[in-house]
Amino acid sequence: MASAVQKIKLSPSRDIPFNKLVLSQSNVRRVKSGISIEQLAESIAQRTLLQSLSVRAVVDTDGTETGMFEVPAGGRRYRALELLVKQKRMAKTQPVPCVVRDGGIAEDDSLAENDERIGLHPLDQFRAFQILRNGGMSEEDIAARHFVTPAIVKQRLRLASVSPKLHDVYADDGMTLEQLMAFSVTGDLTRQEQVWDNVSRSQNDEPYQIRRMLTEYTVRASDRRAQFIGLDAYEEAGGVVLRDLFQHDDGGWLQDVPLLDRLVTEKLKTETETVAAEGWKWIEVAIDFPYAHTRGLRVLDGVQCGLAAEEQATIEVLKAEYAKLEAEHDGADELPDEVDQRLGEIETALAAFDDRPITYQPADIARAGVFVSIDAEGALSVDRGYVRPEDELPVAESEQDSDVEPAAAAVDGAEPSAPAIQRAVITIGGQVTEPEDEDDDAVKPLPDRLVTELTAERTLALRDKLATTPSVAFQAVLHKFCLDVFSRYSSYGAAMEVLVRNVSFPVQALGLKDSPAAKAIDARHKTWEERLPKDKVDLWDWLISLTGDEQAALFAHCASFGVNALYEKGDRYGGGVTPHIVEQRITEADRIAWAVDLNMVESGWRPTVENYLGRVPKRRILEAVREGAGERAAQLIDHLKKGDMAKEAERLLAETGWLPEPLRMPDADQATTASAVEPEGNGEALPEFLAGDDEDTPADEADGPRMTAAE
Repeated sequence: MASAVQKIKLSPSRDIPFNKLVLSQSNVRRVKSGISIEQLAESIAQRTLLQSLSVRAVVDTDGTETGMFEVPAGGRRYRALELLVKQKRMAKTQPVPCVVRDGGIAEDDSLAENDERIGLHPLDQFRAFQILRNGGMSEEDIAARHFVTPAIVKQRLRLASVSPKLHDVYADDGMTLEQLMAFSVTGDLTRQEQVWDNVSRSQNDEPYQIRRMLTEYTVRASDRRAQFIGLDAYEEAGGVVLRDLFQHDDGGWLQDVPLLDRLVTEKLKTETETVAAEGWKWIEVAIDFPYAHTRGLRVLDGVQCGLAAEEQATIEVLKAEYAKLEAEHDGADELPDEVDQRLGEIETALAAFDDRPITYQPADIARAGVFVSIDAEGALSVDRGYVRPEDELPVAESEQDSDVEPAAAAVDGAEPSAPAIQRAVITIGGQVTEPEDEDDDAVKPLPDRLVTELTAERTLALRDKLATTPSVAFQAVLHKFCLDVFSRYSSYGAAMEVLVRNVSFPVQALGLKDSPAAKAIDARHKTWEERLPKDKVDLWDWLISLTGDEQAALFAHCASFGVNALYEKGDRYGGGVTPHIVEQRITEADRIAWAVDLNMVESGWRPTVENYLGRVPKRRILEAVREGAGERAAQLIDHLKKGDMAKEAERLLAETGWLPEPLRMPDADQATTASAVEPEGNGEALPEFLAGDDEDTPADEADGPRMTAAE
């Protein structure tokens, strides 16, 4: 016969006045955790007590109940109620719902109550916050009622807005919380699901990869275009900014790229109208101009506006304060923060006085033009005062105008007050993308255009290096002299004619003018240009006044502009530059590169999607990663599509020093040939202006092996 099932009997519950309760010493919780007593008291004041206290009757030594009850489980709730009584927000006799336990061990009840408590799954909290928000509570109200910051509420609400399908995956432990956070970058649920399907199948599901794919067709807020118009203007026009609430996102991503470009174009046109009112003949407008876009144009000599007496007095005061602060802290290892800040403020104020506007003659303005663009920081760049060759005045007209007052000079019969102005044409163009190569067994040669772009970078770096190595510059020019003068070399030159022909780059990668070599060359050129006499007849005497070192530096700078290490596709039928001439040119450039110890990695070149990795087939990308980062790194990305592979390769190769073949130094066996033509370092063998002290001997003359990247 089956025994009867023992029925469970639950402990009775009753309301007990608070002043009849005492805290038990049997509570196992000793370490503080979770929200504070003060926060719990506020929660009880808002919602009343949501969970009863577990109590036991207090008995005397004879086992008789005393009418008091101890609280072994629910001590924090008791402390919170006690705080409310002390604050006179609750009466001492307020009935408190309690479960009265009889028998058993008090510590066992306390331990079980804490052990059996399970916290909410994060997804349940996200959804609960969303319900409260939909119910009319503000983010600040939710934060105050649940004792978190408004920023945390925003994060939870953002996670709650992710695709329900991805919520289900997260609930089933199919993705991590970090991955779910990455999906919150965009509110496009369809795109979220597409990306998850992609990354989950490819196993390339790292959070950073998810973010990258979700923002693939956006523009960063740090982009010069976004900085130029401002995020407020973009959002007022209806643009959406994607934000990452869980990581630093550098301002976010602008989702509507066509809208951004339209706003940039409109603002550039507006700014250009202001410049056009100055009376310039032509204005060219672009987001960015290529390197050397002003070659062949004459720069007007404007006059910087003078300083008023008050401004000059202010400058003197600032300089005196600066000198005083420096003297007071002379020898200090570290400046106090307030002093360092003040010195920076003074430097900024003095720099503002140096950046005064330039004024030009009305007749010059009427024949010259302006380049309007956006600089790297997103500010408007207005480069005034360039005269095209076709706009130069004939010599006879120039002499005739010299007797006329500048204000009365006219161009093309127009009055100075109404000069001919060519309306600005805004051309915002981008680099044409080339079709993706098909994957086949053969590794095709690099495209001619890509090689030309790469060698344009190398030519600039080589020019910069040669300009700082006068001994090699002298030898390179002397080598050219020998080719021109001695008949055994079949020189095509006539008599003793020497010419520095500046080679332009008809094909170049976007951003070449912002490369470290281009900036160094331009800064050096500007420094010399400011020192040169304005009149050609004074040049000879000025050159004589220079020291030997200054002449050497100027000689090297000028000679460097004649460097041409550019690859171009040769004409096999003799109609232009032949492949043989191009090959000879590169060989000669290699010799100079060895002599000046050219290193394209030190010159700032790094492989990116734009300048190499996105322009070559997948086989070449893998080959580059294999050479630069190792076989293991190549295996990690060999399953990716070309676009994703190129992006990952850029990250893997960033600090490896890997270079594509056109940018590498020539083979080591050419070093002997290059070193054979290097100068011996004997001052007597050089002209006086190149001779210097031993300590001035260029570093390229030192002995020792040179490293060749990725060889």
